[in-house]
Amino acid sequence: MTQKVVVVGAGGQLGRELVRTAPVAVECVALTRSELDVADPRAVTAALAELAPGVVINAAAYTAVDAAESEPEAAHLANVEGPTNLARACSSLGDVGLIHVSTDFVFDGKASRPYGTDALPAPLGEYGQSKLAGELAVRGILPGALVIRTGWVYSRFGSNFVKTMLRLMAGRSELGVVADQVGTPTWARGLAEVTWAAVARPRLDDIYHWSDAGVCSWYDFAVAIHEEAHAIGLLERPVRISPITTADYPTAARRPAYSVLDKTSAWRDLGMEALHWRVQLRAMLAELKE
Repeated sequence: MTQKVVVVGAGGQLGRELVRTAPVAVECVALTRSELDVADPRAVTAALAELAPGVVINAAAYTAVDAAESEPEAAHLANVEGPTNLARACSSLGDVGLIHVSTDFVFDGKASRPYGTDALPAPLGEYGQSKLAGELAVRGILPGALVIRTGWVYSRFGSNFVKTMLRLMAGRSELGVVADQVGTPTWARGLAEVTWAAVARPRLDDIYHWSDAGVCSWYDFAVAIHEEAHAIGLLERPVRISPITTADYPTAARRPAYSVLDKTSAWRDLGMEALHWRVQLRAMLAELKE
């Protein structure tokens, strides 16, 4: 039997990968922001009532971390009001599941070991605060919803760290990249596959953490991007990459110094083990070249 799943935010990095990797047994209805503004409660209710999905995946979000500091209202609309409207609509329609994607930025980065799903959130900035408020709203309205926290997401679509580094490396002979912020990169393709595995479960109510395996700093990530891209001809010449501190590169928003996520429960429940982030990076760059 075909299951109908609505992907909200289908024009973003994760949304596009979700659409591309949708299982054969799923009728995937993709809605971009222009097709459905999640901040509009009437539009959300009307769209879901008409489509009558079994599951809704919320991949829509305001992700401009620094801009959120000066645009908190915009972040609130997308990251709090949007998820609230989706949860209310799913609740009112009855047996409709909701998967909501959140972030490692709900944590303050003061930990010294990977954050478990039961770790106490303490976001540092407007972006993290809005994402945490969205999580709480979703689970408060729809206790059966699933929240998936992730971080450092990239793909060949949209704007992200990998594509920014490739652009800068193509035009410069040297770069300084922050080395005292540690996390784990996440290829949106892998995150999409995990999300579909969650859709296939009979029950969704939980919080999962997902990223690729391993850890690195932004500096380590940049060095790997350079090495892998140069090896397959995406970059024509070597670039000198130097480690710098957060203080050397001030930004509007504070970022957690450590945001590694403990993925144990996701590995166990979904039967999926994350691939190392460098393996995933290599695969994404090869796809980008093609």
